[in-house]
Amino acid sequence: MKTAPRWMTIVLVLAGAYNLAWGTLVVCWPAWTFRLGGLEQEGHAASPRLWVHLWQCIGMIVGVYGVGYLIAARDPLRHWPIVLVGLLGKLFGPVGAMEGVWRGELPATMLWTNLTNDLIWWAPFALVLYRAYRAALERGGEAPPGR
Repeated sequence: MKTAPRWMTIVLVLAGAYNLAWGTLVVCWPAWTFRLGGLEQEGHAASPRLWVHLWQCIGMIVGVYGVGYLIAARDPLRHWPIVLVGLLGKLFGPVGAMEGVWRGELPATMLWTNLTNDLIWWAPFALVLYRAYRAALERGGEAPPGR
């Protein structure tokens, strides 16, 4: 069985640590991201508890993804489905954010979160998936769906 290159483990450990840290900060101190993103200055509802609670739920989800990335880091070629789910979230998150900006429901200043939470991980996650796919083909007949 082929082992994953060390960079994959490093990327997934970094992604896991980042997601756990960001998720923890958002759950414990949700207002800091509202302030940093300009939501309070724009008159958006950063103070009503519902929005704070929803943002904390997003932080919890991001943190849980971090746990998944740490699990995947142990064997990226075997745990490629975790990376796939993570990449899908990192693709769809910015799409939803851009829609919010386009509709005028979210200030463009909030898009900074997509840079660090999503965009920087696209290439490494895609490469992990590509290598996992190639490794499956080399094993013969055990390729992930899409072959």
